[in-house]
Amino acid sequence: MPKIINKKVDIVLVGLGWVNSVMGMELAETGLTMLALERGEDRNTVPDFAFPKMADELSYAVRLKLMQNLSSGTVTVRRNEQETALPYRTMGAFLPGTGVGGSGVHWGAYTFRPLPVEMRLRSYVVEKFGVEIIPEDMTIQDYPISYEEIEPFLTRFEQIVGVSGIAGNVKGEKVAGGNPFEGYRSAPLPLPPLKKTYNVSLFESAVKSMGYNPYPTPAGIASGSYTNLYGMQLGPCNFCGFCDHYGCLNYSKASPQTCVMDALKHKENFSYKTNCEVTRVNLDNTGTKATGVTYIDPQGKEVEQPADLVILGAFPFTNVRLLLLSGIGKPYNPKKNEGQVGRNLAYQSTGAVSITFLDKKFNTFIGAGSNSVGIDDFSISQIDFLKEGFIGGGIIKTSQSGNGPIKGTSVPAGTPKWGSAWKKAIIENYGHGTSVQVHASNMSYRSNYLDLDPTYKDIYGDPLLRMNFNWHDNDMKMLYFMRKKAEEIAKKMGPSSVQSSFKKVGEQFDVRPYQTTHVVGGAIMGDSKKNSVVNKYSQSWDVPNLFIVGASSFPQNMQYNPTGLVGALTLYSAKGIREIYLKSRGPMVHGEE
Repeated sequence: MPKIINKKVDIVLVGLGWVNSVMGMELAETGLTMLALERGEDRNTVPDFAFPKMADELSYAVRLKLMQNLSSGTVTVRRNEQETALPYRTMGAFLPGTGVGGSGVHWGAYTFRPLPVEMRLRSYVVEKFGVEIIPEDMTIQDYPISYEEIEPFLTRFEQIVGVSGIAGNVKGEKVAGGNPFEGYRSAPLPLPPLKKTYNVSLFESAVKSMGYNPYPTPAGIASGSYTNLYGMQLGPCNFCGFCDHYGCLNYSKASPQTCVMDALKHKENFSYKTNCEVTRVNLDNTGTKATGVTYIDPQGKEVEQPADLVILGAFPFTNVRLLLLSGIGKPYNPKKNEGQVGRNLAYQSTGAVSITFLDKKFNTFIGAGSNSVGIDDFSISQIDFLKEGFIGGGIIKTSQSGNGPIKGTSVPAGTPKWGSAWKKAIIENYGHGTSVQVHASNMSYRSNYLDLDPTYKDIYGDPLLRMNFNWHDNDMKMLYFMRKKAEEIAKKMGPSSVQSSFKKVGEQFDVRPYQTTHVVGGAIMGDSKKNSVVNKYSQSWDVPNLFIVGASSFPQNMQYNPTGLVGALTLYSAKGIREIYLKSRGPMVHGEE
């Protein structure tokens, strides 16, 4: 069957989640024609998220209806080169989204910004503790952009999202109730913090009595009425409890649908197509210029979409796989420590202390995704790495996003897994439990990377992406440190029972239990082609009219949820495209070859 060739557009955007919805809005003023290609279905707040459709725990929180269909596209996973990678066939460790809005539909809406030291992590470690403490196989590096440079774009993204919270450092002035350890902010957060559920207030009181510094975590959930920079309106959250894993039925949780899409759809120079799977970035005969993309349309036909500028703004796995399938850049070789595409895959280090209070009722069916209070007293910038023997840190927090009767059935340790005793424990404990959670950094290592699988292929005959990943002692030592702190806090809260769940030194990566969907790296940014795939503007070193935007550009993972920094890097890239690239149509940074 001959390939269909579409009419040329100025810009083709691959993926239509947070990155490319914001990118589309920011580039609309150029007047250039833009086409977004999304592999999943179209989704709108109405009718797709409207009540009562979205208030369905079985469909969305258990059967994961908003997530990628693993039967048609997935990754393979192995922990080391002695193992044979096998396909990820059941959603467990991470939950990639699909469809318009991507993972920005089902997220919990934590909208953190990085700590300043996280933008220059390697330099910070070397200057303060010495290069000797960096393990030989650890490949952390600095971002090519400083916190001071990215700060205005972090602020702008927070204003697009409509973040609720308390800014702890506004123009150099510390603000009571905010995070005292955060970096400088050029403006306060747009909305005051969300109201606190009982468990959150209990945690806050406990950590205050221990001399720590609690603050409401920044939430992309509206605490009041808000109109954002694009003219999109959000309404106050009613704590319905259908937040994580769900699309927001109340126009309260930030998502591309709530914050961007209806404004973007009104731009005459923007259009989008759904159920279109991009399979290649097309190159000219020099291999240094993108001529567009090839995709499979909803009828299964192969289509070529010519374009002058290509922007990959999908999930990190998709961005990296397209680079590898298209022959762009040099694939990473861990044995030789050569090549960049696929390098520095990182994840997130987490753990929790589950606690039960027989004398307290938390009404756990209510909540919001980022309804939370945390402490940064053990963050990356507050730990003596030399003394403790690891590099990293995290936030310790509690939250309540809402638990239905299926997933909200936690019971104390020692309870039978089934039968009358289990049923009795469910009845006695439902609504009486909460947890103290650790959400922490994950460093990058020489042996953690992405490449193409030599055995398994997708439905179009292309190799699946292979995830080579295992835990390393450094991050497990950090989790052990954080566990002790979290357990002290949990006990201070006075529970009836305490049960910890943390990985240990030497533990192997397990794809079955959920952790986070914060997979980063593989197409990292840096100051040279020698150490990265893209420059500070997310522009490819190898193909200047190709931009790879998103969490795939992180050199390692910070201690927080990544979306705030992803949004800021998108805005920074868009400004660079408007003000620099479109005037020269060439490399925006001339790094060392």
